[in-house]
Amino acid sequence: MSVSKLPTSGQNFLKIIWALSEWSGVPVTTKELAARTGLRASSVSEQVKRLTQQGLLEHERYGAIELTAEGREYALQMVRRHRLIETFLVEVLGLGWEQVHAEAEELEHAVSDFLVDRIDEYLGKPTRDPHGDPIPARDGTVEQPNAINLLEAPYDKELQVERISDSDPEMLKYLEENGVGVGSVVELKPGAPFSDSIRLRVAGTEIPLGQAAASELFVSLKR
Repeated sequence: MSVSKLPTSGQNFLKIIWALSEWSGVPVTTKELAARTGLRASSVSEQVKRLTQQGLLEHERYGAIELTAEGREYALQMVRRHRLIETFLVEVLGLGWEQVHAEAEELEHAVSDFLVDRIDEYLGKPTRDPHGDPIPARDGTVEQPNAINLLEAPYDKELQVERISDSDPEMLKYLEENGVGVGSVVELKPGAPFSDSIRLRVAGTEIPLGQAAASELFVSLKR
């Protein structure tokens, strides 16, 4: 079945629930959903209850929120739409990688499954979007990169940037201006004493990065 049969609010919730746990592996809570969506906790609880009744979520009171098999299928359809649209906007229309998340948020609800498949074919069936997030295949399979959070990476080792969260456009602009993008080779250096920052060495230059921003990057150890 196509995710198009669901209302926009349901599409958004399923996609967000998938995205919240995709890189962290941490169970999703009502509080996290409220923070991500900007809705009141009561509104989030009502939407979760509705999706649970539809068989798309599993949720016990005060417990974690999990996708059912059907809910996961719909969530991945939305993730696929979103990330293919982002890729199309960057590679074909030339938009900046800091611009495309907001645009894809709007367009993902309007495109048909047919158009999504045509975009996929036109782009050569890409497996990663401009931010390094994996693009689910048409059959729902996902090739998750083998990556760790930058804050868990060792110092003074060559690291390859695998993924950068698209949640903060200004951070994306800052990183791009300093030569950091998906595929960049960097080294992690300690920050100043008693500070919460680290330093990132890229192409012979070191840039400061706060803990919050650093936590949005995922890297692999370059061999």
